Amino acid sequence: MQSNLEVIGSLERRIDLAVSMSAIEAEVQNRLKRLAKNVKAPGFRPGKVPLNVVNKQHGPGVRQEVLGESLQRSFSEAVAAHQLRIAGMPRFEPAASEPGEAGAEQAEIRFSATFEVYPDVKLGDLGGASLKRPVVTVGDADVDATLEILRKQRREFETVDRAAKNSDLARFDFKGSLDGQPFEGGEANDFVTVVGEGRLLKAFEDNLEGLSAGQSKGFDMTFPENYQAAHLAGKAVHFEVAMKEVKAPKLPEVDAEFAKSLGIEDGDISKLRDEIKANLERETKRRVQARVKEGVMEILLANAELELPKSLVGLEIERLQNMMRADIESRGGNAKEMPLSADMFKDQAERRVRLGLILAQVVETHGLGSKPEQVRALIDEYAQSYEDPQEVVQWYYQDAQRLQEVEALALEDNVVAWVVGQVKVDDLPTKFDELMGRAG
Repeated sequence: MQSNLEVIGSLERRIDLAVSMSAIEAEVQNRLKRLAKNVKAPGFRPGKVPLNVVNKQHGPGVRQEVLGESLQRSFSEAVAAHQLRIAGMPRFEPAASEPGEAGAEQAEIRFSATFEVYPDVKLGDLGGASLKRPVVTVGDADVDATLEILRKQRREFETVDRAAKNSDLARFDFKGSLDGQPFEGGEANDFVTVVGEGRLLKAFEDNLEGLSAGQSKGFDMTFPENYQAAHLAGKAVHFEVAMKEVKAPKLPEVDAEFAKSLGIEDGDISKLRDEIKANLERETKRRVQARVKEGVMEILLANAELELPKSLVGLEIERLQNMMRADIESRGGNAKEMPLSADMFKDQAERRVRLGLILAQVVETHGLGSKPEQVRALIDEYAQSYEDPQEVVQWYYQDAQRLQEVEALALEDNVVAWVVGQVKVDDLPTKFDELMGRAG
């Protein structure tokens, strides 16, 4: 086998190859003979089917299989010989015959493989870049706020003889009309909601406050322009509401029983607070790491020069499309009815491919591959959030794909640590609620 390499673009290459026809036919005959030992055919005993009958039945399929394997093997050998790093899948095409080469078809099959190679990644000096790192201290007030959230999650409601107000549970009937006519979804009986929690539009909820059981009220409101029900978006409607029951929330006391309900077996409140604080600190650490990682990725993207292989972008677009289809189906939708064009995913795919190539280059250049002890430390950290940490650890190590995902995270952590060591880091005092996105 001989091959020559042609540069047809900055990343695109073509290799012309030839494989021996006699070698292909010899392998086809060998496989047909092996197949004949077990093949069944009408009028023949198993293992006694003549080779010409086996060839007639299975020859085309076997020949196609052998040819495909030969092409791939020849391509792999040529790539290795030229020390190429292939990006994506090659495109195989029959090679054009030269004048006077009609007889050559009997001796060999010629073909060309067109493909892309990985680009050179040039990473600039990161010394001038800066990164903001949140610094958060979890205090008693944060523990108190979390306890309050936990109390609200375990609240009960008791019927009260007064007007509804914020945080009350309201049970009511309502009827809506558009231009004097009922509309789809505009009527319900015994509808229940907690006033102020945002399950309903604010313009509707505001009119529930001040109503006692047995009272009714009519009001006008306008649906938002971006309302999910297109036939109501931006429309002015009228509602009639009849309040049937008002219930006030009753939160549990922070006592031994409350602590036991949250897994503190002896009901010790101080242990409960310590556990809550430890959980908040773990979550704080994860959020800070995520913020820093996001900043590092932006720095790398801004300081790297490279050309993107179209084949890798195409594969990433296809992967994102498949993920979106799976998500739609999991939510009960019909993905076949959703137009998911490649353009919808192009920017995201290009960013992901670009970042992946940069990370790979940084890892290779600076020897930042993940180590087994790093992977185990990450898994142990995840497992601490579960009732049986050892079971979680085993779950990860029982599946190679799950383990690879953690290895990839460890690798990213190594890159983040390396970049943090190269850039100017500004520690930014941050409140816990702000870090959690609950500021204000």
